[in-house]
Amino acid sequence: MRDKAEPVQIECPRCRYTSIIYIPIEEMPHCPKCGTPMIIRELLDEGKST
Repeated sequence: MRDKAEPVQIECPRCRYTSIIYIPIEEMPHCPKCGTPMIIRELLDEGKST
């Protein structure tokens, strides 16, 4: 389980606007361009663990 803030890339499914937030510190925002709720596109971990 992840217990520290992790950067994630989020994307608007309608207009493809992207941004980076830190979870769980920040809540999932709405797109500033079209107002659609944004979704997670990629977890931005520096290292991969197996």
